[in-house]
Amino acid sequence: MMEKKFSGKIIVLLKSLDINPTSVLVVKNGSLVTEEDSVNDDDSIKILNVISGG
Repeated sequence: MMEKKFSGKIIVLLKSLDINPTSVLVVKNGSLVTEEDSVNDDDSIKILNVISGG
């Protein structure tokens, strides 16, 4: 778990953490959101790895 203060678009947050946005799902305050959505300092964010297989 990590705590970071950030306000802005999720895509900017992911890039600042060196995370490929196509390889994760982002959940904000319990709801799935897109990389174009924005977050505030008081939001709870979970970044989940996408796993696929065949």
